[in-house]
Amino acid sequence: MRYGIFSDTHANIDALEVVLRAFEAHGVDTLVCLGDTVGYGAVPDACCDLVRKHASITVLGNHDAAVAGRMDYSYYYDAAREALDLHRSMISDANRAWLEELPYSAQGEGDVLFCHGSPVRFEDFEYIVSVDQAEACISVWERLGKVTFIGHSHLCRAFAVSQERAHEVVTESFPIRPGFRYVISVGSVGQPRDQDPRASYTIYDTDTETFEFHRIEYDVERAARRIFAMPGLSDAFGARLLAGV
Repeated sequence: MRYGIFSDTHANIDALEVVLRAFEAHGVDTLVCLGDTVGYGAVPDACCDLVRKHASITVLGNHDAAVAGRMDYSYYYDAAREALDLHRSMISDANRAWLEELPYSAQGEGDVLFCHGSPVRFEDFEYIVSVDQAEACISVWERLGKVTFIGHSHLCRAFAVSQERAHEVVTESFPIRPGFRYVISVGSVGQPRDQDPRASYTIYDTDTETFEFHRIEYDVERAARRIFAMPGLSDAFGARLLAGV
């Protein structure tokens, strides 16, 4: 099984369409979305339509939960909260119902776990971007898959976790090694935050047990212009796409 795994589209239709075409070119078997299809961007409804159409597995992200009325987001900063309010008014009833039913986690073939944030407490949507945060997963060792895929941070990070400690894996592709469980943060399709504006996506082959990070260019300026032209969205969301932050 070749999984195409992506996350954090954040209503960026220009990036999502390019990533979906890339997955088709790679010939993956199954697409998996790790959440946050909505939030920040200008085209939430059409992005929901595409994810619903193409992803066989989708899990709940925190922005999805907010738009679906499944969490309190009153503490979010003003611009993020206003974007979520806007997206609640923009998506169709069918897409809202879909968000309302998304699971916090899902199991895949080959002992794979999918969730949006840390698997320690799915509903808390905690980040994993450091070795210390990865080591917290030792407390739920039996819950972890051989590979656990997460989103949320918008960063590409990979950690090999033993029952004693975690190690960061710093390479764009690597094999899964015996004795470890891996936690992999797949980056963001629609709002990367590592100073690289290109969209992120990943591929995992359960037969060969190999993983790959990928980046691809898309029309970032067009995506930013959509945000600048959308009443109710902060211009900062468009500016950060251009900078990749």
